[in-house]
Amino acid sequence: MRDAFVDTTTALLAEQPRTALVLADISAASFAPAAGRHPDRVLNVGIREQLMMGVAGGLALTGLRPIVHSYAPFLVDRAYEQIKLDLDHQGVSAVLVGIGASYDRAAAGQTHWSPADVALIDTLAGWTVHVPGHAGEVPALLRAAVAGDGPAYLRLSTLGNDRPRGTDGSLAVVRDAGPGAPLLVAVGPALDAAVTAVADLGVTVAYTHRPRPFDSAGLRALAGAEVILVEPYLAGTSARLVGDALADRPHRLLSLGVGREELRRYGSAADHTRWHGLDAAGLRRSVSAFLEAGR
Repeated sequence: MRDAFVDTTTALLAEQPRTALVLADISAASFAPAAGRHPDRVLNVGIREQLMMGVAGGLALTGLRPIVHSYAPFLVDRAYEQIKLDLDHQGVSAVLVGIGASYDRAAAGQTHWSPADVALIDTLAGWTVHVPGHAGEVPALLRAAVAGDGPAYLRLSTLGNDRPRGTDGSLAVVRDAGPGAPLLVAVGPALDAAVTAVADLGVTVAYTHRPRPFDSAGLRALAGAEVILVEPYLAGTSARLVGDALADRPHRLLSLGVGREELRRYGSAADHTRWHGLDAAGLRRSVSAFLEAGR
């Protein structure tokens, strides 16, 4: 996904004079050729993430469309106040592109983890959030975000599904178990494990790589009395939106994702997926217990 981002951004800088890129050292070497060709629109502020966001706000005030890039914990967690003040409060926007989603850089420890990034962005109004499930989804999502005028967050990961899904961000049915079946909504790279987990269960599976704005109409069209939400970030991040969409219907909701308890372990991304119950076996246990409790 990171390579797809670099290639697409390099092309956008050449194609669209309105596009700018603001870095805080991360990926600077990958963008060195683009910086040489567009020194006025590729800016590396050094390891100063708050300044990076302020510079992006200033560029946006001049009419440019800035892409702002770093690791998710530096881009969103560390610079959250500047996102709120230097972008939102000023009435301007940018395209934030984060790498190192959730625990991708598990071996680097808590400083490099960001399972709460989407929840933080969710405290702000009007943001579009893209969570691609495959590198092949990245170019179209990035191009669409840059072509727009609103604030957007593109969340890139080292984890992914076996193939890209060409949807417009609305809920797309991947597995149909028929009318009234429990509905599992999988976001981005959570899809493959979710499909495997319910392979022999009567569960409909729907996919999205755009959790914000959430496809409430699609959810209402597909959901029965039981909904399972599998997100590759903080568990429950989209629960309120499911609740709002189905407020007039009796329903049960299971929200799965990265747990709130800090595990205080390093390990690998695969280890953390397993420890948080987001691998196929863990999802199977959670979904089976949820469905059994409802009988």
